[in-house]
Amino acid sequence: MAAADAEYKFTWVDIGDYGSMSDGDVWAESALGSALEDGSLDLPLSCFLPNTNIMFPHFFVGDEAFPLKTYMMRPYPKKDLSGPERIFNYRLSRARRVVENSFGILTTKWRVLRRSLCCSPDNAEVIVKALICLHNFLLTKEGGVGGRYCPRGLLDHEVNGIVEPGAWRNENNSPHIQELHRTGSNNAGRAIINLRNVLRDYVNSDEGAVEWQWDQAFHNINMNLN
Repeated sequence: MAAADAEYKFTWVDIGDYGSMSDGDVWAESALGSALEDGSLDLPLSCFLPNTNIMFPHFFVGDEAFPLKTYMMRPYPKKDLSGPERIFNYRLSRARRVVENSFGILTTKWRVLRRSLCCSPDNAEVIVKALICLHNFLLTKEGGVGGRYCPRGLLDHEVNGIVEPGAWRNENNSPHIQELHRTGSNNAGRAIINLRNVLRDYVNSDEGAVEWQWDQAFHNINMNLN
Protein backbone atom coordinates (compact mmCIF):
# COMPACT_ATOMS: atom_id res chain seq x y z
CA MET A 1 0.00 0.00 0.00
CA ALA A 2 1.41 3.40 -0.91
CA ALA A 3 0.76 7.10 -1.41
CA ALA A 4 2.39 9.23 -4.11
CA ASP A 5 2.71 12.93 -4.86
CA ALA A 6 1.98 14.80 -8.09
CA GLU A 7 5.51 14.09 -9.35
CA TYR A 8 5.03 10.28 -9.21
CA LYS A 9 7.27 9.94 -6.16
CA PHE A 10 6.20 7.69 -3.32
CA THR A 11 5.68 9.62 -0.11
CA TRP A 12 4.57 6.72 2.08
CA VAL A 13 4.64 2.94 1.76
CA ASP A 14 3.50 0.02 3.90
CA ILE A 15 5.38 -3.17 3.04
CA GLY A 16 5.51 -6.63 4.54
CA ASP A 17 2.02 -7.37 5.81
CA TYR A 18 0.78 -10.94 5.68
CA GLY A 19 -1.37 -11.93 2.72
CA SER A 20 -4.01 -13.27 5.10
CA MET A 21 -4.68 -9.76 6.44
CA SER A 22 -7.61 -7.92 4.91
CA ASP A 23 -6.98 -4.61 3.17
CA GLY A 24 -8.99 -2.95 5.92
CA ASP A 25 -6.72 -4.39 8.60
CA VAL A 26 -3.60 -3.36 6.67
CA TRP A 27 -4.88 0.21 6.36
CA ALA A 28 -6.14 0.45 9.94
CA GLU A 29 -2.89 -0.89 11.41
CA SER A 30 -0.60 1.15 9.17
CA ALA A 31 1.21 4.14 10.65
CA LEU A 32 -0.44 6.48 8.14
CA GLY A 33 -3.95 5.14 8.63
CA SER A 34 -3.65 5.32 12.41
CA ALA A 35 -2.17 8.82 12.39
CA LEU A 36 -4.84 10.14 10.04
CA GLU A 37 -7.61 8.63 12.13
CA ASP A 38 -6.39 9.95 15.48
CA GLY A 39 -5.41 13.35 14.06
CA SER A 40 -1.74 13.08 15.02
CA LEU A 41 -0.43 13.43 11.45
CA ASP A 42 0.86 16.94 10.82
CA LEU A 43 -1.21 17.71 7.73
CA PRO A 44 -1.25 21.28 6.37
CA LEU A 45 -4.01 23.50 7.69
CA SER A 46 -7.21 23.97 5.73
CA CYS A 47 -7.00 26.58 2.99
CA PHE A 48 -9.24 28.29 0.46
CA LEU A 49 -10.22 26.37 -2.63
CA PRO A 50 -8.65 28.24 -5.58
CA ASN A 51 -10.55 31.37 -6.66
CA THR A 52 -13.03 31.06 -3.77
CA ASN A 53 -13.45 31.95 -0.11
CA ILE A 54 -14.35 28.33 0.74
CA MET A 55 -12.10 26.75 3.36
CA PHE A 56 -11.38 23.08 2.74
CA PRO A 57 -9.10 20.55 4.44
CA HIS A 58 -6.19 18.92 2.66
CA PHE A 59 -7.01 15.35 1.74
CA PHE A 60 -5.78 12.17 0.12
CA VAL A 61 -7.46 10.82 -3.00
CA GLY A 62 -8.63 7.22 -2.76
CA ASP A 63 -10.77 4.86 -4.78
CA GLU A 64 -13.87 2.92 -3.72
CA ALA A 65 -11.73 0.73 -1.46
CA PHE A 66 -11.26 3.54 1.07
CA PRO A 67 -13.84 4.98 3.48
CA LEU A 68 -14.97 8.57 3.01
CA LYS A 69 -13.27 10.78 5.60
CA THR A 70 -12.38 14.44 6.02
CA TYR A 71 -8.83 13.41 5.07
CA MET A 72 -9.86 10.96 2.31
CA MET A 73 -12.05 11.77 -0.68
CA ARG A 74 -13.50 8.79 -2.55
CA PRO A 75 -15.90 8.62 -5.52
CA TYR A 76 -19.66 8.65 -5.29
CA PRO A 77 -21.24 5.20 -5.72
CA LYS A 78 -21.60 4.52 -9.44
CA LYS A 79 -25.31 3.69 -9.36
CA ASP A 80 -27.70 6.50 -10.36
CA LEU A 81 -25.07 9.23 -10.53
CA SER A 82 -26.20 12.79 -11.13
CA GLY A 83 -24.34 14.90 -13.68
CA PRO A 84 -22.32 16.83 -11.07
CA GLU A 85 -21.46 13.59 -9.24
CA ARG A 86 -20.22 12.03 -12.48
CA ILE A 87 -18.03 15.10 -13.06
CA PHE A 88 -16.67 14.80 -9.52
CA ASN A 89 -15.84 11.12 -10.00
CA TYR A 90 -14.04 11.93 -13.26
CA ARG A 91 -11.95 14.64 -11.61
CA LEU A 92 -11.10 12.37 -8.69
CA SER A 93 -10.11 9.48 -10.96
CA ARG A 94 -7.98 11.88 -13.00
CA ALA A 95 -6.06 12.80 -9.86
CA ARG A 96 -5.81 9.19 -8.70
CA ARG A 97 -4.24 8.23 -12.02
CA VAL A 98 -1.00 9.70 -10.65
CA VAL A 99 -0.49 6.91 -8.12
CA GLU A 100 -1.47 4.30 -10.73
CA ASN A 101 1.26 5.66 -12.98
CA SER A 102 3.72 5.72 -10.08
CA PHE A 103 3.26 1.98 -9.67
CA GLY A 104 3.42 1.59 -13.44
CA ILE A 105 6.82 3.29 -13.62
CA LEU A 106 8.12 1.29 -10.67
CA THR A 107 7.15 -2.13 -12.00
CA THR A 108 8.17 -1.34 -15.58
CA LYS A 109 11.64 -0.16 -14.62
CA TRP A 110 12.24 -2.72 -11.86
CA ARG A 111 10.92 -5.91 -13.42
CA VAL A 112 11.87 -8.05 -10.46
CA LEU A 113 8.61 -6.75 -8.96
CA ARG A 114 6.64 -8.58 -11.64
CA ARG A 115 7.33 -11.95 -10.10
CA SER A 116 7.54 -13.53 -6.68
CA LEU A 117 10.72 -12.66 -4.81
CA CYS A 118 12.58 -15.86 -3.93
CA CYS A 119 13.93 -14.73 -0.58
CA SER A 120 12.88 -14.33 3.03
CA PRO A 121 10.07 -11.87 3.86
CA ASP A 122 12.57 -9.58 5.61
CA ASN A 123 14.85 -9.49 2.57
CA ALA A 124 11.88 -8.98 0.25
CA GLU A 125 10.82 -5.96 2.29
CA VAL A 126 14.33 -4.49 2.09
CA ILE A 127 14.45 -5.05 -1.68
CA VAL A 128 11.12 -3.30 -2.26
CA LYS A 129 12.10 -0.38 -0.03
CA ALA A 130 15.41 -0.03 -1.87
CA LEU A 131 13.68 0.02 -5.26
CA ILE A 132 11.22 2.66 -4.08
CA CYS A 133 14.11 4.81 -2.84
CA LEU A 134 15.89 4.38 -6.20
CA HIS A 135 12.66 5.27 -8.00
CA ASN A 136 12.31 8.52 -6.04
CA PHE A 137 16.03 9.30 -6.37
CA LEU A 138 16.08 8.90 -10.15
CA LEU A 139 12.96 11.01 -10.63
CA THR A 140 14.49 13.72 -8.45
CA LYS A 141 17.91 13.58 -10.11
CA GLU A 142 16.47 13.79 -13.63
CA GLY A 143 14.05 16.56 -12.75
CA GLY A 144 10.93 14.43 -13.05
CA VAL A 145 9.21 13.18 -16.18
CA GLY A 146 11.07 13.38 -19.48
CA GLY A 147 14.41 11.84 -18.53
CA ARG A 148 15.87 8.41 -19.25
CA TYR A 149 14.22 6.85 -16.23
CA CYS A 150 10.75 8.13 -17.03
CA PRO A 151 10.29 9.19 -20.67
CA ARG A 152 7.02 10.97 -21.33
CA GLY A 153 5.58 8.17 -23.43
CA LEU A 154 5.78 5.81 -20.47
CA LEU A 155 3.00 7.66 -18.63
CA ASP A 156 -0.64 8.36 -19.30
CA HIS A 157 -0.96 11.79 -20.89
CA GLU A 158 -3.75 14.01 -22.12
CA VAL A 159 -4.34 15.46 -25.57
CA ASN A 160 -7.13 18.04 -25.52
CA GLY A 161 -8.46 16.42 -22.37
CA ILE A 162 -8.45 12.91 -23.86
CA VAL A 163 -6.33 10.38 -21.95
CA GLU A 164 -3.77 8.49 -24.00
CA PRO A 165 -2.62 5.37 -22.09
CA GLY A 166 1.05 5.23 -21.19
CA ALA A 167 3.34 2.51 -22.51
CA TRP A 168 3.50 0.87 -19.08
CA ARG A 169 -0.15 -0.19 -19.40
CA ASN A 170 0.65 -2.24 -22.51
CA GLU A 171 3.24 -4.39 -20.79
CA ASN A 172 2.42 -4.32 -17.10
CA ASN A 173 0.46 -7.42 -16.21
CA SER A 174 2.04 -8.24 -12.88
CA PRO A 175 -0.21 -10.40 -10.70
CA HIS A 176 1.62 -9.06 -7.65
CA ILE A 177 0.31 -5.47 -7.96
CA GLN A 178 -3.36 -5.68 -7.04
CA GLU A 179 -6.22 -3.28 -6.46
CA LEU A 180 -7.35 -2.86 -2.87
CA HIS A 181 -10.60 -4.33 -1.70
CA ARG A 182 -12.85 -2.26 0.50
CA THR A 183 -11.00 -1.21 3.66
CA GLY A 184 -13.97 -0.43 5.86
CA SER A 185 -17.54 0.77 6.14
CA ASN A 186 -18.72 3.45 3.74
CA ASN A 187 -21.30 4.75 6.21
CA ALA A 188 -19.80 8.22 6.43
CA GLY A 189 -21.35 10.81 8.72
CA ARG A 190 -23.52 13.58 7.33
CA ALA A 191 -20.85 16.24 7.91
CA ILE A 192 -18.31 14.29 5.82
CA ILE A 193 -20.87 13.64 3.07
CA ASN A 194 -21.63 17.37 3.01
CA LEU A 195 -17.91 18.10 2.76
CA ARG A 196 -17.63 15.94 -0.34
CA ASN A 197 -20.68 17.72 -1.75
CA VAL A 198 -18.88 21.04 -1.31
CA LEU A 199 -15.98 19.72 -3.40
CA ARG A 200 -18.46 18.32 -5.94
CA ASP A 201 -20.06 21.74 -6.31
CA TYR A 202 -16.66 23.40 -6.61
CA VAL A 203 -15.42 21.23 -9.49
CA ASN A 204 -18.71 21.94 -11.27
CA SER A 205 -18.46 25.71 -10.76
CA ASP A 206 -16.89 28.36 -12.98
CA GLU A 207 -14.08 28.65 -10.43
CA GLY A 208 -13.20 24.96 -10.29
CA ALA A 209 -14.19 23.43 -13.62
CA VAL A 210 -11.84 22.51 -16.48
CA GLU A 211 -13.11 22.98 -20.01
CA TRP A 212 -12.98 19.35 -21.11
CA GLN A 213 -14.46 17.68 -18.03
CA TRP A 214 -18.03 17.40 -19.33
CA ASP A 215 -17.02 15.69 -22.58
CA GLN A 216 -14.70 13.28 -20.78
CA ALA A 217 -17.02 12.42 -17.91
CA PHE A 218 -19.86 11.61 -20.33
CA HIS A 219 -17.78 10.32 -23.24
CA ASN A 220 -18.67 6.63 -22.91
CA ILE A 221 -22.31 7.40 -22.22
CA ASN A 222 -22.56 9.53 -25.34
CA MET A 223 -20.90 6.80 -27.36
CA ASN A 224 -23.43 4.26 -26.12
CA LEU A 225 -26.35 6.49 -27.00
CA ASN A 226 -25.23 7.16 -30.58
